[in-house]
Amino acid sequence: MSPVDSASESADPRVTCTVAARQRAVVELASRQPVSRITVAELAERAGVTRATFCNRYSTPLDPLIAALHAGLETGHRLEDRRRAEGCPGPELLRLAVTEVADHVERFAGVYRHALDDPADRGVYDALIRHFDGYALDHLTRATSADIPDADHRVIAQFLAHGFAGAIKAWLSDPSTTKDDLVAATLACAPAWWAAAELPARTRGRGPG
Repeated sequence: MSPVDSASESADPRVTCTVAARQRAVVELASRQPVSRITVAELAERAGVTRATFCNRYSTPLDPLIAALHAGLETGHRLEDRRRAEGCPGPELLRLAVTEVADHVERFAGVYRHALDDPADRGVYDALIRHFDGYALDHLTRATSADIPDADHRVIAQFLAHGFAGAIKAWLSDPSTTKDDLVAATLACAPAWWAAAELPARTRGRGPG
């Protein structure tokens, strides 16, 4: 089951309300305990739906959790698109984009920290890496700058995705590391061609996340 709700389903207010309830419920539960320990019965009860309703859409509680996290990240990407369309300079755009992700992780810090501490919950970080990989590959594919590396874009995207997710893990693992430290370190490691790249306006939705 895809973590992203389909357009046809989201058009129905009743479905949208139910999906939102499931996502709110799983975020609340996963902020207090690893998602691998959340039962379908517990989540269904918190969301106010039956087990059958839940199982018709999701396989495990991890699925709606990933959907909720993905939606949060996509909000930041849409803001980035608007800023780019308004002519925001590349370096500032990058700083703001990294800060948006850091703000997202901070909002869901309980979820990410539980996933960090429990090996059974690696699915949360696997999903984060997939999201960053799709975001980086989309950036590389759309960029028109001559500075974009002439190398395998899929390998580059994976390198960047794992690096950023690793930086987030390092931040959450060390109480002495601040959000500003994460942003500064990420910007220091970001390749110069990323901020310098020119990207055309989107005509469709972003690539896989």
